Amino acid sequence: MAEKDLPTSSIERLLKLSGLAGRVGTSLATARLIELFRSGPGAQVRRTETLVRNAVRVVETLGEMRGAAMKVGQMLSLHADLLPPEAADVLRALQREAPRVPAEVMEYEVRGSLGDRYDALFESFDREAFAAASIGQVHRARLRDGRDVAVKVQYPLIREIIESDLKNLRVLFQALFAMVSDLDFEPVWREIRDRLREELDYTREADQMRHAAARHRDVPEIVIPGVIDEASTDRVLTMEFVGAISPEDAVSDAHGAELRDRWGQVLFEFVLRNLFVHRHMHADPNLGNFAFREDGAVIVYDFGCVKEVPEPIAEGFAGVARAAIDGRPEDVPAILDRMGVRKSDGSPIARKITDPYIEILGEMYRPEPPYTFGEDPGVYRKLFDLGLANVGEAADLEFPEDLLFIDRTLGGTFGNLVRLRSTGDWRAIAERFVRD
Repeated sequence: MAEKDLPTSSIERLLKLSGLAGRVGTSLATARLIELFRSGPGAQVRRTETLVRNAVRVVETLGEMRGAAMKVGQMLSLHADLLPPEAADVLRALQREAPRVPAEVMEYEVRGSLGDRYDALFESFDREAFAAASIGQVHRARLRDGRDVAVKVQYPLIREIIESDLKNLRVLFQALFAMVSDLDFEPVWREIRDRLREELDYTREADQMRHAAARHRDVPEIVIPGVIDEASTDRVLTMEFVGAISPEDAVSDAHGAELRDRWGQVLFEFVLRNLFVHRHMHADPNLGNFAFREDGAVIVYDFGCVKEVPEPIAEGFAGVARAAIDGRPEDVPAILDRMGVRKSDGSPIARKITDPYIEILGEMYRPEPPYTFGEDPGVYRKLFDLGLANVGEAADLEFPEDLLFIDRTLGGTFGNLVRLRSTGDWRAIAERFVRD
């Protein structure tokens, strides 16, 4: 995307968010009104055109804003498959790129953060950004000792921008939450706020990268770039540059089904290992945070959002997986209750709500034939329809806030496997992790 100045004023950003909500809301309301008087073969075409037009608005506005606003847009884009393919493709642009901030601005930020170390460390610094995202952008560079590196640099004033966005988004989220739940919003908001703030601390992210690399030392198919400590600060993160296949190329037909299957299986194992073995999850499943190699290995970037998983939650997810594999849906309400997911009066969730989800999960874990993600294009619609059908019951559900980013990771991984169209013995892989 082209270079654009970063909007930093709190009022300007509030107006952009409000204006976006107003334009999208008006467009959808007008489309629904027209559909009341016009039907026939052209109705679906008009509906798709409306969704595409609004997806473009969302991508352009949130991409330009970056910060927490774009981060929320990326969360929504993980479930883009609920939309027609034309609109989904537009919304996924938020997973790939943001408009770049001019290179001289970013180099100034690096120099300001590293001080005298900059000239002593760097032989060259590419002016063209290698990637741009919600909080910072990445430039390739070369150190004086000859190493090629990737330098992740925070946008100027991004911390102030995040705090401004959080104030605006809190009002929006609270209103949306009140529409679907009668529970206290504060714990939910606290979880969202804390995870977003953590992403601003690159020193913490560097620590998380080192810990993750140590945990996966004996897993050669997971590659985590090494941190260059002397060239890193709380606002600049320099790491080894590891070349690989981009996500866009990986999901295309440029690579064979066998390789896509292997990548999908590595991603699936990565998530299950983090959930059940390490209980520390890389909790930003945006496909742009991964790259792929011809040998089947997956490179993992962006450890800004890492969620520690409480043991009862991990045990609960393992129990749900076992129930789906063994065909025992009757076990699920009690398992969820032990996880802290129950009705507000303390009673378990009714099986009429849980059984359809276990049926979908059980299909993924079928022994034969091997399940291919994306083989049932209607699975997202089934999940969406289930959500609508149960919206009244959901308003009366209690759940621990720890589930927010864990569910986000599991759902995002499901979407990534759909895009890769991966086939595998998911049952056998899952059983290695959930039978203990």
